[in-house]
Amino acid sequence: MADDQQEESNYKFTPEGGQVGKSSRDYTGRGKALYANNEIYDGEYDNGIRQGKGVYIYANGDRYEGDFIKNLKHGIGKLVYKDKGEYYGQWENGQRHGEGIFTYVNKDVYSGWWAFGKKDGKGTYVYADTGARLVGDWKENKIVKGKWILPNGTFFEGIFENNKPNNQGTFYFKNGNTVTGNYKQTIIPNDDPDDKKLNIDMKWQSKGYLFQSAVLINSHENF
Repeated sequence: MADDQQEESNYKFTPEGGQVGKSSRDYTGRGKALYANNEIYDGEYDNGIRQGKGVYIYANGDRYEGDFIKNLKHGIGKLVYKDKGEYYGQWENGQRHGEGIFTYVNKDVYSGWWAFGKKDGKGTYVYADTGARLVGDWKENKIVKGKWILPNGTFFEGIFENNKPNNQGTFYFKNGNTVTGNYKQTIIPNDDPDDKKLNIDMKWQSKGYLFQSAVLINSHENF
């Protein structure tokens, strides 16, 4: 987000009902700013800074509409990203912070708590393609403890790592049966430097029989 480089000749500011000028300094009211990098702010000002309700359009096509405090996104707002979805919820000091919903381009949805721009706290991630859900505690954008709930009602509850079950946990079935065991993760080396995807082999160990659930887990890499 551009700062108010008001001394630059390419900066233009138009107060509501007024003439185009080169500064918003000391202005209070509604106005529109065109920055040197072609980003646009249209909204409320207080003593020359973005403060109150407004719309900010970024040079890359991202669009934020909501609250501003001291030139930063702060309060409630919606940011529509050009190529990765949209977020609606609470902001603090320019970052997703508090409770909010992120809808991804593939229609997956995370709803829950955020801290400093990352998933953090209680939250639910829903896969659009399968209807499966991850529900539980999140830290640094990853689920660390909770449930993996399948569309048929069966669910796994336990510890997670790399957004997948790891170590001890229990499967609960609709008929009341349970199976307790351990997931073991093995990182598969990737020789392609351009492929950032983390490939993980999942193995389930238990005294009871369990279907090959790891196949479905490995199909989800959308975090």
